[in-house]
Amino acid sequence: MDGRFATAGRPFVVGEVWTKFGLLKPDPVPAPVFLFQVIPQSTIDQILQTAVIEEVVADYVELKKSGSTFRGLSPFSNEKTPSFYVVPAKGIFKDFSSGKGGSLVTFLMEVEKVSYPEALRMLAKRYNIEIEEEQMSEERRAEMTERESLAAVVAWAGGWFAENLFETEEGQAIGLSYFEQRGFRRDILKRFGIGYCPEAWSSMSEAAVAAGYSEERLVAVGLSKRRESDGSLWDFFKGRVMFPIRDVSGRVIAFGGRTLRTDKSIAKYFNSPESALYHKGDVLYGIDLARPEIAKVDRVFLVEGYTDVMAMHQAGVANVVASSGTALTEGQIRLIRRFTHNITVLFDGDAAGIRASLRGIDLLLAAGMDVRVVLFPDGDDPDSYSRKVSSEELQRHIDEGSQDFLAFKIDLLSQDIGDDPIRRAGMIHSIVESVASIPDTIKRGVYLQSSAAALGLAEDLLTGEVNKVLQKRLVEARRAEERKERMSIRRGGGSSVPGRPQSPGGPPPPPEPGQYGGAGLQDDDAPPPPDDEFYGGGGDPGAAPGLAPDQEGVAPLQGWGEPEHVEQRRILERDLIRLLLRHGGTEVHVHPEEGDEVLGVEFAELVLHHLAESTVKFVDPPSAVIRTVFEEKLAEGELPDLASMAAHKDPSVAQLVAESLIDRHQVSDRWETSHGIHHTREEDVLELALLKSLHRLLLNENKHEMERVLAEIQDLGPDAPAEELAVLLRQKQELDADKKHRAAYFGVAIVG
Repeated sequence: MDGRFATAGRPFVVGEVWTKFGLLKPDPVPAPVFLFQVIPQSTIDQILQTAVIEEVVADYVELKKSGSTFRGLSPFSNEKTPSFYVVPAKGIFKDFSSGKGGSLVTFLMEVEKVSYPEALRMLAKRYNIEIEEEQMSEERRAEMTERESLAAVVAWAGGWFAENLFETEEGQAIGLSYFEQRGFRRDILKRFGIGYCPEAWSSMSEAAVAAGYSEERLVAVGLSKRRESDGSLWDFFKGRVMFPIRDVSGRVIAFGGRTLRTDKSIAKYFNSPESALYHKGDVLYGIDLARPEIAKVDRVFLVEGYTDVMAMHQAGVANVVASSGTALTEGQIRLIRRFTHNITVLFDGDAAGIRASLRGIDLLLAAGMDVRVVLFPDGDDPDSYSRKVSSEELQRHIDEGSQDFLAFKIDLLSQDIGDDPIRRAGMIHSIVESVASIPDTIKRGVYLQSSAAALGLAEDLLTGEVNKVLQKRLVEARRAEERKERMSIRRGGGSSVPGRPQSPGGPPPPPEPGQYGGAGLQDDDAPPPPDDEFYGGGGDPGAAPGLAPDQEGVAPLQGWGEPEHVEQRRILERDLIRLLLRHGGTEVHVHPEEGDEVLGVEFAELVLHHLAESTVKFVDPPSAVIRTVFEEKLAEGELPDLASMAAHKDPSVAQLVAESLIDRHQVSDRWETSHGIHHTREEDVLELALLKSLHRLLLNENKHEMERVLAEIQDLGPDAPAEELAVLLRQKQELDADKKHRAAYFGVAIVG
């Protein structure tokens, strides 16, 4: 069975003509009897025994070997620090950022959004295992999931449209002649499953119902609409040539339809509406056909429309996808990053269209992509240009005309500013925004140098502007998250306790008494807390050895009250940063779940994972910078160079690095041999040190949040709604419980 149509419960009642288009094997049973397919258990066992989990996962995630495991960036989230693990010995994966985990089949079900049978068929196709499916009677049809039922409708429609294009007089005269006039070969049309929906109002709907598909599902996937007058169906794509939209595995999930009429009052293109199968912002046209070539050459070409992709294929260029005429989305960028970090955007000569696309390019830069641009002559797009020149000339134009995006953007925006200083300033600000989007600090520095030279400006000037943009974005992101959290709390949508995870993962609970007994510190070895219940008042519960508070103090930050509160928070954050700097490269061993194999991870990875799950935001600017540098470098599979960080251009960052790495007092190497007294080294109990530092920070976060809640309660007037007071009191109750939970770690009871 062809993998593009490997959906459980698909009826084989389409017609022999589908075989001509390479869409399906011949019907195993005559129409109109409906028979459904089930995979025998013996075949399932063979698939599971043959499939190699690291091979398959590597198609979606860039894996790097780490001991007996592999790790990489999660395909389910936008993390910067790799927390996705594959354990080949057990045939399992674990993603700490999303909490997902399981077998290879589970992975395919999650990443491809397919059913269990579909995931098995994908593996069977990859490893050339023939599936001799057993027939399932129509009575089992009711057991099909809604998603599988919708997939069956869309798969049927794809074949029906293709049949109409090639085998009916109307399809040949209108649809097929249109593509042939544009120079498309029939093998290309069949490769993309191109079809035609007749002009009659309801021919497709009537054929689908006759084939056994329900009207409700035809409407659900956007193939049909209902008339308001009598509720009867009419074809949404009537009179249009049809472009099947496929997911990564090649299954048809939606359609794009182009009218061939010249009436400008009619929309040229219609797309299927969003459905359980189709989310427009997560799909790229042609990705199923492009994926093998992208993996081979480690680069993807991005074009605008369906026919651009088809024309490139006809010219011999297969590693090409389209955003389908819409602005590039973060979901589409995540899809590209699964296969490559190198992208070349192919622009036509329309300057207005290019400018409209620039923001999407900044999203690519922000995702860590290496972006190049190719510009076609004015009036040409990839489709039209490929029809004018040979395949060799097209490839040569792409190779020779490719240039770095920022250099291209500077050239483009410089063309029409003239001597106008206002427009030149606006152009420079636009370049600064793009440079600031680059997450890698070294790469950003290189682009700052080249951009400053191209613009004839001092590098320090551009650096200052980029830093302003980065700071502004950090503030805006922090405020947006805080607003979102406040809205969620007031709607009762989640816990108001900072640091308490709402999904699997997050900071671990306090260890049980004696958990670290034997080798290392005992629980009662912790220093006694200050009188102010570990919140930083009257003492320094989290200060690093040799790290004293700034004598000049700290200016009050928005939402953090008095300077002393900020200083307390800075001390706690700097203790965590000290651990990160001193021990980031040390390997520690963690248990993902009870019974799972012990995983060896770098301590820096463990620290950043807990911070990400706790949602703690850093108040101390140099601490925040160091945290960001570690996140960016770990996303690239390496640790920051401490010497470079100690020479950071921001003096406060350089000072913090130096203070964290240098001990003011050290125990002599001869102490143990001379006196027989063995002292506990921090590196021997790193997990315990992390727990203590993190719990103190979370207690501080708790206190800050509690002050906010109490202030809001106090501000409530006598006429305030009772529901609003109840919400705040519930938040206070949760915070009280969390405070006792955190304080219990130190063996101290909190009263009141």
